[in-house]
Amino acid sequence: MRQQVLVLYLSDSSLDSRVIGWSLYDGTGRTSPTTGDSDEAPYPNGTAALLDGWRLFQAAQLLPPYPGHEYDVSFLKHEFLFEKLHEIPGTAR
Repeated sequence: MRQQVLVLYLSDSSLDSRVIGWSLYDGTGRTSPTTGDSDEAPYPNGTAALLDGWRLFQAAQLLPPYPGHEYDVSFLKHEFLFEKLHEIPGTAR
């Protein structure tokens, strides 16, 4: 079995909110995507990834902003990690 990992950054903490950033890592070796190699997100939201067979295995921890820093710009905090497992013919288990 080989793993593909999809990282989606959403506009807020809801899984059906808009994708604003993404990365895809392919452990199957079938493709070699890189961050920023596409102008269009692979899915419009996290729910669409679930409907396509991706399994959600981590969601962003919801942390309130420190008082006085509600409008600071920093990292993308609504990160969701998905995986797909693929069986590769001819590989040992």
